[in-house]
Amino acid sequence: MASRLVQGQEGETGGRLADPSISYPIIPAGEQTVWADVSPLIASACNDLQDGQLIHGENFSLFAAMSALEIMDPKMDAGVEKCGYYSIEEAIENNVAPVPLSLNPTLDVQRVIDVIDHLFSCEATWYKGHTLAQTVFSCIYLLRIERTSSHALLHSYCRIMRATCNAVISVVSDSRTHEEEDLFTMAYGLPLKGEGDEKCLSILNSVEETISRQLRACKAQSLKKKQLEDIEPLQSNPDLEEGYCRALLCRLRFRKHYYLVLTSMKKPQGKGLELARKHVASCLSELTHITKSQEFLRALSYGFHQDDIQSSTTASGCRPIGFDASLNNRFSAPTPPRATHILSWKEAVSYFQKLLSDLDFVCSLNTDLVLDDVFCFIVQFQKPQPDLVARAHLQLIINLLKILCANTAWQRRKLGKILQDWSVLSLQLEIAFKREIGETLNVMVDENMSTKVSKHLLRWTEERTYWIASRFLTLGFELELYSPYDYCMVYWFMYLVFMKLLEKIQLQSAANNENSQRKGKKKKDHGKDQIRDASFSSSTLLIHCYICLSEGLAMILAALRNESKAFHMVGPFNGEEERFIQHFDLLLKAHVPEHATYYLFKESTGHARISSIIKDNCFREAQKIITSLRGSYAGNSDKLIELQQLEQVAERNRVALSVIDQIGARDPSLTVSFEFTHHPHFAIAVIKRS
Repeated sequence: MASRLVQGQEGETGGRLADPSISYPIIPAGEQTVWADVSPLIASACNDLQDGQLIHGENFSLFAAMSALEIMDPKMDAGVEKCGYYSIEEAIENNVAPVPLSLNPTLDVQRVIDVIDHLFSCEATWYKGHTLAQTVFSCIYLLRIERTSSHALLHSYCRIMRATCNAVISVVSDSRTHEEEDLFTMAYGLPLKGEGDEKCLSILNSVEETISRQLRACKAQSLKKKQLEDIEPLQSNPDLEEGYCRALLCRLRFRKHYYLVLTSMKKPQGKGLELARKHVASCLSELTHITKSQEFLRALSYGFHQDDIQSSTTASGCRPIGFDASLNNRFSAPTPPRATHILSWKEAVSYFQKLLSDLDFVCSLNTDLVLDDVFCFIVQFQKPQPDLVARAHLQLIINLLKILCANTAWQRRKLGKILQDWSVLSLQLEIAFKREIGETLNVMVDENMSTKVSKHLLRWTEERTYWIASRFLTLGFELELYSPYDYCMVYWFMYLVFMKLLEKIQLQSAANNENSQRKGKKKKDHGKDQIRDASFSSSTLLIHCYICLSEGLAMILAALRNESKAFHMVGPFNGEEERFIQHFDLLLKAHVPEHATYYLFKESTGHARISSIIKDNCFREAQKIITSLRGSYAGNSDKLIELQQLEQVAERNRVALSVIDQIGARDPSLTVSFEFTHHPHFAIAVIKRS
């Protein structure tokens, strides 16, 4: 081992100077550089070093340690592993990825299916956030795709697999969602594009048609019809021909339709969404056939089985040939290699079923929706927490919509940051509106067009601001950012925000009704206005329900704090006021809502008592609203489900409030906790007695 020595610089071994008695032989070098063998120094240091000590120069700092690599640590030193091969050529020379995969035609087909299945599992693992180099492109056949040209089946699949990876990276990069998972789009110089990749579908179709003809020939033979002489069988065992044909066809067709889903969804202005839904349905159908093929493949599997059949990455349970994840570790990654656990084949099937379901939901988007409906659509889309690939396809026009397409944690963070921008926008519009009013005071006519536009924009912006604030607060429950000690202040803040949101929606609705009356709408337009007004009415009632539940929960928590001293923050660090500022700092900076302070919170909740809450029962009021809303949402299954959830919350909290009142909040045997068993944002009180 050699190192360049700088004259006059002393090394340290765990705080001790190197042994001066050791002689270090000089290694001959050029005139400008002198190299010395430091192996004896390191050997001596190894004997003296204790755990936690290191050898370092006098200019070493903790900052330098942050970017240092620990030699011989498998997680940091890419070259420490002695297993595997050091180059693709070395792996190929050692017959790791033979073409054909076996001289036995039956085993060759089986091994191709194993390669396809393992690539399927690798692709799902890549989508989950691991690197492309350590997942899909751990396949040597993909890294040297030209070697497969003599094997039509393997070559066609590798071609479309590479084209699929390129298409997915393209859509994620274009939508800029890769800011969340930076590793996803890093190609590390991998061969993602090749000459003739645009013909991957035609090549695959040709192979598919050949196998389809062979399957038809098998059926004809089973019906004692004469087999076509010009069709060459896939493999040498006639009894297995039909099963292998079916297993291959469903895999090839899935890959074809999935690629067509990606290309159709990229068409501008949503022109390919309807076609993409058809391909999604075909993908799901082929996934069913792929799953059914497992029994056939596992019963006739060849080769070495993987250690755990449940975690195997192939349907047959056999280890695939032609893969070496360590190859790309040494020369592709700019950072130390990450530990990559490839999803099992069953997990990959489940992953793609959910992904396709999410993509189908994206394709169901009506491009003629008004903005409010688009917001609702995206929020609904986010409920099953779709992964990166599905979210990337839903990136739309403005910044707020892009934020709603992010994952939940990033979404809340970004919503909080843009609140101040929306607040400033509202303030600027208000100033512009007042200026317009001042300029038109002496004009003896109705409001001019500029003033009308200013008022409309102001109302709309304020409404959006409070909608963002409500979304910011409710996402905190989904991310489990609030402790039970925080619930009182959170529901109190939600109550204020929902009140302001309701106020802004009602102002907008009143202005729309006033404009309609002034214009004297035609009959055909009047019908549209009635539908829109009904929608506004349903929205306002639902928000009113949120207000009742938020107020009820805030007050019952406040009363328990005041009477039984429960849900008080206890600890040596943050007090309640600090927690209040930490949770709502971004809202307070944006003045959303105005005049909301910790002292107002304490004043509003400091006198709450169970007896007074019983008299003005917010939960009973919420139940009445829910009953009146059922007819309005008769055709909306998602809203009906939420109404059922809200009704459960209102009913159980109403009963709990009554029980607490009867027992007495001060009773030491009474224990009250809050759980989110019925709704993700509104808790229910659970009462126990010791």
